[in-house]
Amino acid sequence: MRPMAATTKPWFVYLIECADRSIYTGIAVDVAARFAAHRAGKGARYTRSHPPLRLLASIEYPDRSAAARAEYRVKRLSAAAKRELAREHAVEDRDDRQA
Repeated sequence: MRPMAATTKPWFVYLIECADRSIYTGIAVDVAARFAAHRAGKGARYTRSHPPLRLLASIEYPDRSAAARAEYRVKRLSAAAKRELAREHAVEDRDDRQA
């Protein structure tokens, strides 16, 4: 009998543009649900005081650890570099992008 492979869900680093044009970076398994939480005022403290406008990008990683390391690197980038990263990994136009 073969051992079952561990199934881990991918994690994502996501970037959100806020009303003041700042960019919030976070990690999640379900980006759409997390974005909805931010929009509802139930996300991070930052997005409660900087209302989110749209989801800019979502980048997949194999596990939470890899996503957390990537989040740390992204948060250290300049705003211009974050916008370039967002262009490279843009979320397709969907209703939840501007929801």
